[in-house]
Amino acid sequence: MDHLWSPWRYAYVTGADLISGCIFCDAPKQSDQQARIVHRGAHCYVILNTYPYTNGHVMIVPYAHLDELQKLPTDAAHEMMALTQKMETVLRKLYVPDGINLGMNIGKAAGAGVAGHIHMHILPRWVADANFVSVIGETRVLPESLDVTWERIRTASAIGDL
Repeated sequence: MDHLWSPWRYAYVTGADLISGCIFCDAPKQSDQQARIVHRGAHCYVILNTYPYTNGHVMIVPYAHLDELQKLPTDAAHEMMALTQKMETVLRKLYVPDGINLGMNIGKAAGAGVAGHIHMHILPRWVADANFVSVIGETRVLPESLDVTWERIRTASAIGDL
């Protein structure tokens, strides 16, 4: 039997890295590299998903701890959408995907992993990127480490794409 090793996911599957409080409120208190924040705006920041579905999977997160989109102040909502548009541009340039998934899961019943703090997912997608390993084996194979993804997206934002 062949094995695919992903030791970085151990903390996730065991709950070993559970953070008391809100991970999205705590992230901006860390350094950008430690938290994997690629951009800080006035009302929202862009952060890599620690457990990405595909390489380039980022989230736009408001600094305000809110559990519903309707509670987000207008300025923050506008910035969230502007950053979403800019991240689409960055991801299309860096990863040349066939498509882009955008989405919010608001509330636990809707599938939110962090139900108390809204956030927008943005991730590149390719035709047939769900293969045997991901569908049958329930395992994602990502060719790029999070550190490389962070550096690529951070560099793109530094040259004016974000």
